[in-house]
Amino acid sequence: MAMMQRRTNVRLPPEVNRILYIRNLPYKITAEEMYDIFGKYGAIRQIRVGNTPETRGTAFVVYEDIFDAKNACDHLSGFNVCNRYLVVLYYQSNKAFKRIDIDKKKEEIDKMKTKYGLDDKK
Repeated sequence: MAMMQRRTNVRLPPEVNRILYIRNLPYKITAEEMYDIFGKYGAIRQIRVGNTPETRGTAFVVYEDIFDAKNACDHLSGFNVCNRYLVVLYYQSNKAFKRIDIDKKKEEIDKMKTKYGLDDKK
């Protein structure tokens, strides 16, 4: 009860959330090994390990509690797994989709230029 009381009075920075984004993972890491490493810091709702060529070596870990996620991020950032140092970040949706948005905007601009007969050379 004292732990819950203390947690209600704590203000966390705005970037802190329940979803962690992990980079620099060994390619052959299993979900079971991920649960062993990250489960020490609290109840986990979901782990997603990247399996495509673009997402290999990355994972998302979703905790039940935001304080467990903060504790894991604080302790596991720089943790050595199979001679690789983990990069543990808080997932930020606005940054995750920024690259996709930039590509879409560029594509729209190119379409408008061809539609109205504009080009970059003058």
